[in-house]
Amino acid sequence: MINVLFVSLGAAFGGGLRYWVSNVVYKLLPTFFPYGTLAVNVLGSFLLGIFIFYFGKNELLGQNLKLFLTIGFAGGFTTFSTFSFETIKLFQDSEIYLGLVNIFLNVLLSLLGIYIAYILSKL
Repeated sequence: MINVLFVSLGAAFGGGLRYWVSNVVYKLLPTFFPYGTLAVNVLGSFLLGIFIFYFGKNELLGQNLKLFLTIGFAGGFTTFSTFSFETIKLFQDSEIYLGLVNIFLNVLLSLLGIYIAYILSKL
């Protein structure tokens, strides 16, 4: 039961930060494209990579903190369901090109975020 508490607390912090980061990005960049979700997915992937690869390699996380940061915080912070909704919305609005760009950028840059974290953990 304690594991559920750590995951839930992490998800609360991650969700709150996701809301804040998305709003900041949407204030800075044009609103015709879901840049806020893209930024959160890329940053979330990078952070998850750091938590798993760097902290895991160096055994810096206890089990509870690992649950808090990975499943809880990173899971609450990233927004795959929002990404999916925004992509379908672009398609419904006949913005097929932007929908495809959204898919490509979210997948490619999120994978790149994890990979960069993996490389950095090797240093």
